[in-house]
Amino acid sequence: MLTPIPLLIVPFAIYNILSFITPGLDWRGTLGTFTLPSGSTWTLELGAAFIAFSLLVLFFELIKATKISSRSIIDHMLSLLLLIAGVVEFLMVPQAASSVFALLVCIMLLDVMTGFSVSIRVAQRDVAITPPQA
Repeated sequence: MLTPIPLLIVPFAIYNILSFITPGLDWRGTLGTFTLPSGSTWTLELGAAFIAFSLLVLFFELIKATKISSRSIIDHMLSLLLLIAGVVEFLMVPQAASSVFALLVCIMLLDVMTGFSVSIRVAQRDVAITPPQA
């Protein structure tokens, strides 16, 4: 069952928990180093993995936006409130002043814009306008 709670609250909460519990967290920290078939090495950083996870959550949020129900408006409003909270936190909280959090806020903005766009587009298909009878 789809709930009207924005899924992007999960990466938002994870970021805040990690940032406040572990002060001075380095988002450039290495999670692992992998050797590619080309012989090059690829280093996976914590911040990049977090953004990849957030994009995966955005994918499911966009799938959720295509389902029109009475809860869709609530979901869009809560997504907008989450975006506002993210922008305020980015501007006012020192722990949120990072590129990783700025990208998370951009992902939230993308969620709000696409959510409203998809809902409007789907709603237009549901409205049938017939010409007046003479």
